[in-house]
Amino acid sequence: MPIDILSRIGGTTLLPLRRIVPAKGARVLLKLESENPTGSMKDRMALAMIEAAERDGRLQPGGSVVEYTGGSTGVSLAQVCAVKGYRLHIVTSDAFAREKLTHMRLLGAELTIIPSEAGRMTEKLTKDMIEAARGIATETGAFWTDQMRNTDQLAAYDKLADEIWEQTEGRIDGFVQSVGTAASLRGTGEALLRRDSRIALTAVEPAESAVLSGGPTGAHKIDGIGAGYVVPLWRADLVDAIERVSTAEAAAMALRLAREEGLFAGTSTGANVTAALRLAERLGPDAIVVTVMCDTGMKYLNSFGAQLAS
Repeated sequence: MPIDILSRIGGTTLLPLRRIVPAKGARVLLKLESENPTGSMKDRMALAMIEAAERDGRLQPGGSVVEYTGGSTGVSLAQVCAVKGYRLHIVTSDAFAREKLTHMRLLGAELTIIPSEAGRMTEKLTKDMIEAARGIATETGAFWTDQMRNTDQLAAYDKLADEIWEQTEGRIDGFVQSVGTAASLRGTGEALLRRDSRIALTAVEPAESAVLSGGPTGAHKIDGIGAGYVVPLWRADLVDAIERVSTAEAAAMALRLAREEGLFAGTSTGANVTAALRLAERLGPDAIVVTVMCDTGMKYLNSFGAQLAS
């Protein structure tokens, strides 16, 4: 079987945090999804969505793909489409890291940029992007991956859960993941609970737009999560807790990870680790909590640079 870059998706390291941990809390293990080819966990779901569409004929050889995205899904789709020979049209926004937009273009994607409100993520922006993608798909006949509703991606997170289970040798007490489309939390969580129904699942959302826990919609600057409304793939019955983490808390934790653990990640990872430490304190020293390093901080160099300069 021919080997290409897509064969390098998955099989990422599970690493224990050493210094950013509660003194009497659980061990916290971080799944380094930054090791995927584009530096993001979204490589898994992009490949799953495209291959499912290939199998059932929704996507034909030489065809076109369209999607709306905050960036990481777009970069991952751009890589998959480049390897497989599909044209890709991405709807995104100036609210998201410029590095991601540049990366998509470098991989051959055509971009439509939707203006944001002062560079912040809001419900209106999410829905404007979705409608723009819908219009392009209708007009061009392109295959619309529609990540907010696409259940084909859940199979990718089954594999992520299998890796976590094997790497912990079945010793996992809690799993923590931030919610964008909700697919990663749902897919990974469902698969882990099939293995052990006692595992505690914690969802993470921006404190400024805590709609999953009953708060009002709002604006925030945590890339890739917090759509501003309850997304279709969300399953409230799966989770034991919803943690609210502010943009400031997420950014501060991302910097701590870089400076104290040598792990350079984005703000969604900062939110994950903040919530994982809270769960670790509740579960105590005999437990193991797993969370996800969603992507590499190299996708946010300009954003972090501006923060350090201010």
